[in-house]
Amino acid sequence: MPQRPDAFFWLTLEAVPGLGRDGVRRLLDAFPGVESICQASAAQLAPLVGDPLARGIAAGVDAALLQPGLDWLAAPENHLITWGDPAYPAQLRDLPDAPAWLYVKGDPDWLARPMLAIVGSRNATPQGLRDARAFAASLSQAGLTIVSGLALGIDAAAHEGGLAGLASSVAVVGTGLDRVYPARNRELAHRLAAGGAIVSEFPIGTAPKRGHFPRRNRLISGLSLGVLVVEAALQSGSLITARLAGEQGRDVFAIPGSIHSSLSKGCHRLIKQGAKLVESANDILEELGRELPPSAPATAAPEGADDLLETLSGGPLAPDQLAGRLGLTVETLSVRLLAAEMNGQVARMPGGLYQRLY
Repeated sequence: MPQRPDAFFWLTLEAVPGLGRDGVRRLLDAFPGVESICQASAAQLAPLVGDPLARGIAAGVDAALLQPGLDWLAAPENHLITWGDPAYPAQLRDLPDAPAWLYVKGDPDWLARPMLAIVGSRNATPQGLRDARAFAASLSQAGLTIVSGLALGIDAAAHEGGLAGLASSVAVVGTGLDRVYPARNRELAHRLAAGGAIVSEFPIGTAPKRGHFPRRNRLISGLSLGVLVVEAALQSGSLITARLAGEQGRDVFAIPGSIHSSLSKGCHRLIKQGAKLVESANDILEELGRELPPSAPATAAPEGADDLLETLSGGPLAPDQLAGRLGLTVETLSVRLLAAEMNGQVARMPGGLYQRLY
């Protein structure tokens, strides 16, 4: 059985082409519930949504077409959140093109928390990936759930950093939630479903299509208090997300880079257009009126801190040098560096180097 008893009727409405949020709202205002909408005659529905949509609703759909969605919803970790639900994200309600329903895999409660989007290039540099992870981990530790699009590159690094912090991460995708795109992020998607959430407005069974991703981007920015662009070329889809964020009244942040790098040009354009230049996670937190959590006491030093500090005793090092000397993956090192920064033991220097403070 599906988790919600009215799932069949919501999926029936979803199958009616062109019935968007406004149509659903008018119908819900006039009828006691979604079941009564689906059982109404075309004559009763037409004054609210017009003749074509009214006929489509009244005609119903083949129940077999709804079965994949019902089967998916039968799993306890899968959810359908509709416009009238208390769990519908408040950040989305004021958007003119907010979806009438959302599919969620994982814990829907994450959607009620303050969020910060991190986006950028699929073909990111090693430094860009490190920055995305480190910023995401710091912001997550400070209580901001990290939102991104589950793409390769910056998106995936941002999710990894968010999962390493207290506030986890949410992915908004351009497919049905019965599939993972790109397939290389399957393991990451499983981690997000287990410790955060994955969100889509697309029906179960929907394959990836080019036009789905700009639609996904408006939800990434719409769910968030602001959007951080880490690396982006001038034609990057991340600039679309940044533009949408500005139109939605969200803050836009960008990390500057080398004037010689094509992946810095998108960020530099955003900064010229008024995006806030950031060099640390605290720049974002201050703009949003939030603070980093207090540093942990010295007795709570993170695992491996002694080796990390000893390695830095000889002078500042880049993260890839540190990872090589310590025998760590970049992901594990990013978490340890974040903890050491928050303890006041290390600091990041210009150029991305890390130095020991004591």
